[in-house]
Amino acid sequence: MLQQPIITEGQRRQALGMSTIAFTACFAVWTIFSIIGIRIQKELGLNDTEFGLLIGTPILTGAISRLFIGILADRFGGRKVMALVMLTAAAAAFLLSYAHSYVQFLVAALFMGVAGGSFAAGVAYVARWYPRERTGTALGIFGMGTLGAAITNSASFLMVALGWVAVARIWAAALALVAVSFYLFTKDDPLSVSRRGSDAKGPSFAAQLAPLAKLQVWRFAIYYAFVFGAFVALALWLPRYYIGAYGMKVGMAGMLATAFSLPGSVFRAVGGWLSDRFGARTVMYWTFGVSALATFLLSYPTTHYVVQGIKGPVEFTLAMGIVPFAMLTFVLGMFMSFGMAAVYKHIPVYYPDNVGSVGGLVGMIGGVGGFALPIAFGAMADLTGVWTSCFMLLFALVSGAMLWMHLAVRRMERRNVPGLRGLPELPEMEGLGVAPPAPPEPRASVQATRPPFHPGLVAAE
Repeated sequence: MLQQPIITEGQRRQALGMSTIAFTACFAVWTIFSIIGIRIQKELGLNDTEFGLLIGTPILTGAISRLFIGILADRFGGRKVMALVMLTAAAAAFLLSYAHSYVQFLVAALFMGVAGGSFAAGVAYVARWYPRERTGTALGIFGMGTLGAAITNSASFLMVALGWVAVARIWAAALALVAVSFYLFTKDDPLSVSRRGSDAKGPSFAAQLAPLAKLQVWRFAIYYAFVFGAFVALALWLPRYYIGAYGMKVGMAGMLATAFSLPGSVFRAVGGWLSDRFGARTVMYWTFGVSALATFLLSYPTTHYVVQGIKGPVEFTLAMGIVPFAMLTFVLGMFMSFGMAAVYKHIPVYYPDNVGSVGGLVGMIGGVGGFALPIAFGAMADLTGVWTSCFMLLFALVSGAMLWMHLAVRRMERRNVPGLRGLPELPEMEGLGVAPPAPPEPRASVQATRPPFHPGLVAAE
């Protein structure tokens, strides 16, 4: 049996703080094409579909690499894997500055995408420093590293002044510096130290992949495809949206896009605390409900109406101005951040020995959403000629995720509480040919064998 070393609160804070800084730097590099991609699009004469592929390519690499990086982090420790991933992404970002053709940009973007895979290593590393009842808050703070997207969007004025080549090299140098600092000022997590001290081997590859056969894991992944994948997609797409839909300059478009990406980062820690306090399921219901309403309002295109009135035609136009649009994206980003923390609250509780692999799979599916959605946004804009079509797609995605979650919760409730099966669908139907449910028989031994209950968590399927 592995003997856990004594962990001080100072060690926890240092590991969490350095991991959050490292993930922030990785996320800034991961989303760099949201700003420099606009200038590259202009230089190469790309259409919106090609632009969507360019900004989505690093997201694809980051998505796919999360599963494998998570497995490596479970086996060798998140500290070493995190530092290696950062150095690889920094080298790719520096080489990006020498690209000239569209294919060269895509190849460089492909290798830069491993920066997004750092999330899986960071989750495995941070989760091992904290007890289960505090993992929601800890991972929520770590997830604030998505603030890197806001930092990149706010760098639009820097690109205007220095050019996209300088921005790429500055971001590469900063990431390399953070990688070295992270490795020097952190220690291996307690589980890695215990394994090394007892000569115990890490889990086998088959054991790490075993939880991925459960439907529950894939359901969490679909939730994350919206709360994280759509967040990344919008963080990349909104500068282009402001330029096309509102005719703004690139500098101001990047700053307004920060109104979405900034709350999506800062409030993730709040989402972790809410998940610890009220339960992850409750937070997910609020996230999906508010997001569905916000995307519905944002999806309504500018429309000119002609109504036949009493004294003749009455004409009016419904359109959303910049201020209400920015406010709605702020709210959407905030609740997406709550959802990101709520999804990852489940993983260390249900799968404490497979945080890296399960978290990697969930993050991979979320990242695939971040890759596919910008391409879909560009294609829909090219095909329909309607800028708000991107929010129409997001409304369909969040509605489907909320419906699946609700059906899974109802199925779990009916399975665990037999008395619910005989209830009528509506209270008004009670007594209309429906026999009242029989009271369940008392079972004295249930309490002795019942597993610990975690508020808001859905039972495994």
